[in-house]
Order: sequence, then structure tokens, then C-alpha cells
Amino acid sequence: MSRAGLLADPGEVRRLLIESAAAGQPITYSEMLGALGHAFTRPKMRALCKVLATVDDDAAERGEPELAVLVVRQSDGLPGQGWWIGGAIAHGHDGPWTGPEAARLVHRLQQQAFEHWRDRTG
Repeated sequence: MSRAGLLADPGEVRRLLIESAAAGQPITYSEMLGALGHAFTRPKMRALCKVLATVDDDAAERGEPELAVLVVRQSDGLPGQGWWIGGAIAHGHDGPWTGPEAARLVHRLQQQAFEHWRDRTG
């Protein structure tokens, strides 16, 4: 994916996500946008999702666990639709995007990121 026209520098987003992973905490879309100097709006959130896809593509090339799964909705602590269309399908999940099964998948993937980055930054 071309990096031109992205909402934020993928390197900066990656740094923020690694900090979040090392701390063992997900980050909300609003918190991430705020850290990047933007107020939360739906268009900004969709633009952030494009950057998250770039960050995860780069992580996959490095053999690292994905990081976009750490960015969640404040309402239920789960990633938004964009992640479910790309990330969840890549993990063989074709069930609902909410509920216990979805939460288990997200928790498992977040734990992988937490453990990976805690081991490297702690």
C-alpha cells in the first residue's frame, strides 16, 4: 500500500502501538487519534484504519504479531469493522464481530502482542 496520503506516519503509529503492547493495554480509536493530534471523527477513524493495515503488513513481513488488534472501540473493547473484515478473516474467524467468541479471539491476539513486546521492551 502506498504511504502517500495516509492520516499519520505508520512509524509513529507503530511506536504508539508498541508502547501500548509493552504496557499490556489496548488503546481506543479516540486515544490513538488524540495521540496523533486529531479529534475523533468517523472519517479520521477510517483513515486511521488504512494506517493500521500498513502497520500490520509491515509487522507480518518482520514476523511480528499484529498490532491493529490493540485499537478498540471504547464501547465494547473490540476492534471496529475494518479489522474484522481484514484481520479476523485472516485468522479464520467468520463468526459475529461481537460477543464471547469475538472477545476470545481479540484477547488471544492481544496477548500475543503484549507478550512479544513486553519481552522486547521490558
